[in-house]
Amino acid sequence: MNYINNLISYRYKSLALLSVSIGSTLILLMIRMKLAHSYNYLFLVWNLFLAAIPYAITIYLVSIPKLNKITLLLAFGIWLLFLPNAPYILTDMWHLRYNEPHIFWLDILLISAFAFNGMMLFYFSVTDMKTVLLKFLNKRKTSFILTFVFFISAFGVYLGRFLRYNSWEILTNPKVLFIDIINMIVQPLGNKEVWLFTLLFGAFFTLGYWIFTNINMESKNMV
Repeated sequence: MNYINNLISYRYKSLALLSVSIGSTLILLMIRMKLAHSYNYLFLVWNLFLAAIPYAITIYLVSIPKLNKITLLLAFGIWLLFLPNAPYILTDMWHLRYNEPHIFWLDILLISAFAFNGMMLFYFSVTDMKTVLLKFLNKRKTSFILTFVFFISAFGVYLGRFLRYNSWEILTNPKVLFIDIINMIVQPLGNKEVWLFTLLFGAFFTLGYWIFTNINMESKNMV
């Protein structure tokens, strides 16, 4: 019970804002379904649910008074496995090519709203993980790990969007997944698109986090 109380009190404001944002986005989805008489974008709800898992993990970790290293390592591995699901929603813009012309503007707004929520969940979760890591590591090592996280997340987004791998396939279908990854590593020139995507999206995530943290720090200083 204490964990639940700590969880709610620690993230009350951010959880409240996210709830309003996600609730508004779901209302927008219902409006779209009503106007188009279609459930084509209902998959976005599932994608947003997956995006919320890493944030749920880090909220729990932050709420634990005495976190041991073994628990952190296990939780970090699971967290990193699910984390790419949050920024993955950005690539759902891909589905606009199948949209209905008369509500194109609504589809752009809808996917953008889901992507915005996904990125907020992503950055909130990374911020919490930074707080947890700083209990065990210095700032330099923590910054290095987070930078790695941004680029590995970008790589994970590529695997999900273009190779259609899911987070749980590391357990259900690891052999094929690892073979594909090894081929990309040992044949970089034959997989230029993979590494260009990873570098650009990784840089985008890093820049976004820098902006996010600076805005967050400025708002705290103003209070």
